[in-house]
This record gives sequence, C-alpha cells and structure tokens, in this order.
Amino acid sequence: MNGAVSTEFWKDKRVFLTGHTGFKGSWLSLWLASMGARVRGYALAPDVPSLSALLDIGRDIDAIHADVRDADALGRAMRGFRPDIVLHLAAQSLVRASYADPIGTYSTNVMGTANLLEAVRACDSVRAVVVVTSDKCYENREWLWGYREDEPMGGYDPYSSSKGCAELLVSSWRRSYFAAPGRPGGACRLASARAGNVIGGGDWSRDRLVPDILKAFEDHRPVRIRFPNAIRPWQHVLEPLRGYLLLAERLFTHGSAFAEGWNFGPDADCERTVSDIADRLCRLWGEGAAWEMDEGSQPHEARLLKLDSAKARARLEWLPWWTIDDTLAAIASWHRAYLDGCSVRDVTLAQIAGYQPKPQPERRETLLVHA
Repeated sequence: MNGAVSTEFWKDKRVFLTGHTGFKGSWLSLWLASMGARVRGYALAPDVPSLSALLDIGRDIDAIHADVRDADALGRAMRGFRPDIVLHLAAQSLVRASYADPIGTYSTNVMGTANLLEAVRACDSVRAVVVVTSDKCYENREWLWGYREDEPMGGYDPYSSSKGCAELLVSSWRRSYFAAPGRPGGACRLASARAGNVIGGGDWSRDRLVPDILKAFEDHRPVRIRFPNAIRPWQHVLEPLRGYLLLAERLFTHGSAFAEGWNFGPDADCERTVSDIADRLCRLWGEGAAWEMDEGSQPHEARLLKLDSAKARARLEWLPWWTIDDTLAAIASWHRAYLDGCSVRDVTLAQIAGYQPKPQPERRETLLVHA
C-alpha cells in the first residue's frame, strides 16, 4: 500500500526514541512495539496524568528516565543500546511555557538536540536519524500559502525560535559531519521533520486547545477560547508519526537522497479555525458542551500558519489519510472510553490498527500556489 509503514522493515530494528513519555512519543512507542521493533526510550519521567503510564509502555520498551541536556547520560544510553535508527522527539513543546521559561526552552530544544547528534556521532551503529521540530520553525509571515522546506527559519516566541535554531543546527551537523565519509557519523544520514497542531487521544498538555476543551467537558463547564479566529493545520497524531516512520525507512534504505528537511501537514480540509474545532467537538460531545471567548490579555500567538507538504507526497508517497471529521471523532471516542474506564492500551492499539486510508476518489484537496 502506497504511503503505508512497512511492518516488515521495523520488525527487530533497534530504535532509540527520545521523548517517549510525551504525547507523540507514547503513541509512537506503542506503534513501534506493535510492529516488533526493539525500542529504547529516553525521556523525563512523565507528568500526571500521562498517556505513557496509562499504556504501561515500560512493558513494551526499555525505558530510561533522564534529560537530553545531560550529554553524558544520553551518550551512555545510546552507546549501550547500539541502535540502528534514532528518532528525536524530546522537547519543550509549548508556546506559552516558553514565555515563562525561555532559557529552559532553548537549552532543551537546541542544546538537547546538539547533545543527541553528538551522541549519534559517537555511536557507529546508527544508520538514520530523524529530528522532529515543528511547523513553527519558519519565519511566519502569516501568508495564505503553505511554507515550503526551503523557506527561512525564524520564530516570534521563544518556542518557535528555538525550533528554528534546532533546524539550523541540524543543517550544520548534517553538512559538517553526517555527509562526510571518514568522519565520526559520516555513515549516518540525518533528516528533520516539521509538523504542527497534532491532536489525538491522551494529550493532557496545558494551554492546548483540544486538551483544554476535553477537560472543560469533563468538568461540565464552558471552555474559554483565546483566539477563535486563528487558523491551524490540525492533524491526528498518527498522520505525522507515519511520516516520521516513512522518512526513517527511506534514510535507512536510500541514504543521503532523503537527508533533508520535510513537512508533514494536513489537507486543506483540516486547516480550520479554532472556533470551528471547538464547535465540532461540542457537537460530538453532546449536551452541556460549550465554549466562550476568553477576554483576558494573551501573549502573541500566530493566527495563520500552513505547511506545503508536496515534497513528502511526491517523494515519500505520504499524504494525510484522515479528514478533520475522522480525527475529531477518533479523539472524542478515545476520551469517552478513557472516562468510562476502558483499557487505554486496547483503545489506542485499536486506533492504530484502524488507521487506514480512505478510497482515493473520496479525497478533496485545494492547492495554494505561491504568488
């Protein structure tokens, strides 16, 4: 199946995954383990509540709780495991948190990435590395077309800027070390992946729209919305994760031809205002679900941001499989099952297994062309 992850490829692959206790990392850990990959996770201990704890992910992977800013611990963990592939998801991932702790944000997102790449250079087993950054790495001019991979890096807030810095760092390490035969790391191939506004079951992050909405529904109160007219490229967590896995496969099997930056963004169908997402979730949830405008003073957040994923579609055969209705229905179903006391592990595995493309004729796309 075009654009599908190869279970055969991942079986018995040794994968070093940073950020395995986070929202995306938890889904990815379970997906890799379900394909038979041998995973070592490296991340901070999870918050409470935590998807990784509810999944009991320690039964599937070798999990280490440590900080990517600790270069010695990170290097020992990688050398002791001797992975084939490294997937770097560990990050301080929240815009509003970056305003409160800019130094911690930069030290995690920039120096943590540098520590990771230096650990890779000292571990000659690694063949492929995917560093996950964010769609917010681009210098956002809030124009109507999607950003392409060769657009300038930037960022208004500390989080976005730190991700732009991480991309520049990856580019430098790639040219200086990972494409240099005879140097440590020269046999390894390095790529970066950019996606944003990833949503799905099991996300309890603070100051994120969907977790805030679901928590308000639980508490039987209206959710307060900061920027109802802001447009975001919403996508289910499984969409970009599939992109990361496909990219890692190609790096491993085809080498330097795929050692670049890559966008994994949704169709135009999933580029929706904040208020539209809130309205749709209210309808899915039913009686008592509502939202209201938050009139308080708010720090700056981008109002419009889109990605152009034409390169991933053409060269990786990756394209989104789920519509916005599919995505929101899966989230509401997951969260209701959680509240009803169902096995989160079983629900999550079922959604991974049920993640399939729709017949191509049903898809609709709007392509925006650069002026």
